[in-house]
Amino acid sequence: MKVFRLDELEAERAANEGAYLQFLREQNMSVGLYALDAGDQDPQKPHNQDEVYFIVSGRAAITVGLETTQVARGSVIYVPAGVAHKFHHITEDLRVLVVFSPPER
Repeated sequence: MKVFRLDELEAERAANEGAYLQFLREQNMSVGLYALDAGDQDPQKPHNQDEVYFIVSGRAAITVGLETTQVARGSVIYVPAGVAHKFHHITEDLRVLVVFSPPER
């Protein structure tokens, strides 16, 4: 078993001065913590893996392909591989658990 604490992951991510911290990598998936502060621009490009986002905290809009919706704590979003997507109109600091399958390269 592997157990992670969000406060510890956030501290490690911040200490590494990056928006993304991959903290688990297994044969069929990887998991990370993604952070965007209020007003930030999301620089993501389409990925080669399917993704699931779980919003831990914050508020924003996300556009996946041609669809846009508002997200907040507790929202879960599926993004198919190869589809353009971005968070935007980030009004509260956003913290997102990201699951890639297969693992992000």
